[in-house]
Amino acid sequence: DGEPSLGSHLLIELFDCDPASLEKVKNVGEAMRNAAIQSKATVVADEFHEFEPWGVSGAVIIQESHYTIHTWPEHRYAAVDLFYCGGSIYVDRAIDVLREEFKPGRIKFLVVRRGIESEVRG
Repeated sequence: DGEPSLGSHLLIELFDCDPASLEKVKNVGEAMRNAAIQSKATVVADEFHEFEPWGVSGAVIIQESHYTIHTWPEHRYAAVDLFYCGGSIYVDRAIDVLREEFKPGRIKFLVVRRGIESEVRG
């Protein structure tokens, strides 16, 4: 309806990815940090964990909120959340990085507007 909100939360599902790109913390972490940088977010910190036998979870904390990921290489799938506040984020650039790094065959998006102003004013 166009009513202003405090932030946007983009939920992304990446299907049919290159499984090797989803297996190691080095690749996944670099991709997520690069997505944040390319989208002009201000990176504050990041943390990633590699699971045995495979898969990675992690977060890039940005001044504008956070970018997170969890991968399932065995299913060629990754779930990514890009939560950002303010009008200075170029989320399309972050998506371009994810496409380039993980090579999904298909992507599904859901946008959730967080903190709709009329609701948070009380």
